[in-house]
This record gives sequence, C-alpha cells and structure tokens, in this order.
Amino acid sequence: MSTREHPYIARLCAQFADRRCSRREFLRTATLLGLSATAAYGLAGRIAGDSFVSPAKAALPQGGSLRISMVVQELSDPHTYEWSQYNITQQVCSFLTRTGHDNVTRPHLVSGWEVNDDLTSWTFQLRPDVKWHNGRDFTAEDAAWNLNRILDPKTGSSGLGLMKSYMLNEVEKDGEKTTELWDANAIEVVDAKTFRLNLKQPQLAVPEHLFHYTMHIIDPEEGGVFGVGSNGTGPFQLVDLKLGEYAVLKAYPDYWGEGPYLDELRFIDLGDDASAAIAALQSGQVDGLYQTDILQIPTLAGMEHVEIYDATTASTAVARMKVDQKPFDDPRVRMALKLTVDPARVLEIAHSGRGQPAEHHHVSPIHPEYAQMPRLERDVAKAKALLAEAGYPEGLDLEIACRTSPDWELLAVQVMVEQWKEAGIRVKINNMPSSAYWDIWNKVPFGFTEWSHRPLGTMVLSLAYRSGVPWNESGYANPEFDSLLSEAEGTADVEARREIMAKLEKIMVEDGPIVQPLWRARSAAYAKRVKGFQMHPTNYIFAEQLAVADA
Repeated sequence: MSTREHPYIARLCAQFADRRCSRREFLRTATLLGLSATAAYGLAGRIAGDSFVSPAKAALPQGGSLRISMVVQELSDPHTYEWSQYNITQQVCSFLTRTGHDNVTRPHLVSGWEVNDDLTSWTFQLRPDVKWHNGRDFTAEDAAWNLNRILDPKTGSSGLGLMKSYMLNEVEKDGEKTTELWDANAIEVVDAKTFRLNLKQPQLAVPEHLFHYTMHIIDPEEGGVFGVGSNGTGPFQLVDLKLGEYAVLKAYPDYWGEGPYLDELRFIDLGDDASAAIAALQSGQVDGLYQTDILQIPTLAGMEHVEIYDATTASTAVARMKVDQKPFDDPRVRMALKLTVDPARVLEIAHSGRGQPAEHHHVSPIHPEYAQMPRLERDVAKAKALLAEAGYPEGLDLEIACRTSPDWELLAVQVMVEQWKEAGIRVKINNMPSSAYWDIWNKVPFGFTEWSHRPLGTMVLSLAYRSGVPWNESGYANPEFDSLLSEAEGTADVEARREIMAKLEKIMVEDGPIVQPLWRARSAAYAKRVKGFQMHPTNYIFAEQLAVADA
C-alpha cells in the first residue's frame, strides 16, 4: 500500500521473532503501518519459518437470489446506526477500509495509506476507478464530507466516540459542553483522490476506526438520508424495503470490485421467534440465518442441508448501570453486584459453556492488548458488607431491562438475578422485544445490552466508556480512564500498550459501570447451496462474495 516502510516495522519484526507479540498482532500492526496484507503475511512466514499460501478461490456460479433471515430496521441515517442495519446499507454504501475475517484491516474505497513516524498524520489515497452509481467520480471531497458529518456532535454518530481523543476538542457553547474539530485542517483534502487526517495526538487504529459500522460513505448530495434508490459505491442497489418485513437489493452491474455473483439479495425479518427462523431455513423459505442463538445449535446441526459457521469473537452483553442515578452512583454498589455474580456459572447455563467467562472490564483475551489480571472471585459476604457501607443494610430492590431474543440473554439475566438474591439484591426483570429495547437501551437505569465484537479492546472502551460520547450508555466519566485510554490508542508497541491496558482494566473492575458475565460464541447457519460465505466476527455480510449453487 505504502511506498515507505514505517520505522517501527523493524522493531515489530524483532518482537515477533522473540515471541513477544502474536502473529495476529504482528499482522494487524504491520498492515496498519502501511504494509499490504500479502507482504505482512509473507514477512510473518519468513520470520516464523513457515509460509503463507493464499487459498485458491473456487469459481462461483453467477445469478440467482439469496434470502437471509435478519431484522429489518429503520435505515434513514447510516451515520447513526445502532444495530444490524449496516448489513443492508453496506451493500450499497461502502466503507473506506475493511477489517476482514482474519481481523486484518485492508484498503477498500481507499487504495492505501501512509502514516508518519509519530502516528499523527495519515494520508489516504482513493481508488482511481470508483464511481457512484449515478456515474459521478468518488472524490476526496466526498470522503471528507462524510468524516466531517460523523464528527459533528449534532449528527449523534457513535463514530465520534472512536475519534474524539485525536480529532476533537471539548468546548462550551451556549453554556453546554460539546465538541468540535481540534484544528480547521484536521480533515484535509490534498487533491481529488487524496485526503489526510491531521491528528492532535498519536493514534494507531485509524484505518480500523474507518470500518466501524457508522462509517458508511454516503452520497453528500443526499444530505445524510438513506433509503430505497439511494446512490452508493457498493455492489448492490436497494430497490424495495418494508420496515419489519423485508429489504430487497439488486446487483449493480458496473461495480468496481469483485462480484457481485448474485442477481438479488433479500433480507427477511421473521421477528424475535427463533423457532420461526429455524422453520423457514428447514423449509427453504430462507437460505441463511444472519445469526443463531446458542440454544438453536443442536436443532440446526440436525439439518443435513445446513452448514453452521462459527467465529471466535469479542462479542458479549453487559449488565450496565447508570452511574449518575442512585444507587449506581456509589461504586460500592457497583462492586457488590459484580462480587455476587459467578461468570463461569452464567456461561455454563446461558451459553452452554461455549465462549469464555468474562472479567467485568470489557477487554477480551482475543484482543491483542489484553492484559491478564487476577480474576475477581465471587464473595457474597463482601458484597453484603459493601451494600451496608453504602447505606443499604437490608439490600436493594432493582429492575433490569433485557430483550426476549436471543434466548441466551434472558437466561443469563435470570441466572444473575438468582445469584444477586444471595446478597439481598432483589432484581425484577423487565423483558421486552428487541425493537422496544433498542428504543430505550441507553436510557434505562439498569439494562442488559449486547455489544458486538471489535478488533481492539481500545475501540470498545472508546465507544462505551469514554466521557461524553454517544454510546456511553452508563454515563461513566473518569478523567484518569480517559487519559490512559488516549495513551493506549497512540502506543504502537504492543508490550507498552498492554501495560497501559492493565491499568484500564483495573479501573473498570474496581470502579466501572458494568457486570460482565461472559464472552459469547457467535454462529450463523446457511444452506449448503450458499457458496463463498465466511463468518465475520462482527457478523458483517460481504454479499458481493456470495453465490447460490443452483441459480
């Protein structure tokens, strides 16, 4: 991608050779610093004494329609999405970069990038052959408009949370705190096919941030609105949609990249009833399930025409507390709720033991910067003592909101409720349909919220716990945490970053706003007639790579 080798590459090679960083971290960092994925895999093979051979790609059949069971939600503004809408929109409106199934981030609408030595200047070159569906050239001005809109606090994009530390300043306007670009030249259009991000502090993960699912590149001429007939740069066009029922996409014939092989892609909303989705797959009404509940796996495994796909992920769900509301404003109460939960038991009952017990800090063992810390052992007596110190000697009466689907979420909450009882914490469950929950997920005092996989621990901490960002559902605000998080984001050396992460994890366990019981396994199920599918850890569907065998 880059014609210049970043000076940190040599040190990274030495760390990999000495086994001080994993192959995953080597590949991730080398590509972020400008090496192509092919060069990075080759270099890793030479250092490790093995070889990387790109797998041969089977010829895929052309034509036909693919039907996938998935919720069909409101699509109006891609920069503010909160859930699976991205799998519809990304077929029409592409991303600048793409983090693949192997967790390595590659160019997509950009052809490559170059970063300066101190990670404060990122120059991106656009692909020369990309056009909008209406025939207009895709330009650096288009990319800059999208990034400016995402970073405008009036938009309300969660992308602001990822980029706040290095692209924005906090300011006060009309007596209220808000944010603005730290410099007028922070987003710089160099020429028609080149733009540059000038950062106020170092940041390693910029290309990964550009693939967060609110980072769709939409047509500036449409003003931020997306729907049927919208312009895009992707492999499909959205031709029909009925909220809560279906979305229909047709192949765009002049797509600049691979594929599409399909003529048509349909997303079909079968609601929250898992049995309805399984019955539709069994009968051939749909060809695939976007995601499966862990409790569905035995039934699906018995279907001869179905293949189950798994991915190792950092997907989870957290029991989140609003720290600005009683009784959760007291860290002793938050700790009491953590101390009463047995994560291994929750994992066993709610997720059939598939996945890993979590540690209440939202950084997964598969994240490259994860720091292994002593586990918080279950201690009901200590939890009771903390509640008494906080002024609740007789315990607490609480309510937790959660979804009816997937089934494992309610099961996990039910297990925790029984465990909390032992400390005198009496919790009523407010169980609601997914659509209703996502209307209030960041408003209820206590809720059980699913969080998707992110390739980095720093990314999820930035989205969920950095002060004042749109997806900080807990209202958590800790200046020391924010400072350490910004330091970790700008540290290229994996060993140094891990030391910082250990401090962040400690803060989350001792002071943080979540009870986190487990890391979940993610699965999808597709008929064997579907070709080219790979399970992405964040459930992205790259439909231009898919085909159906009997089209």
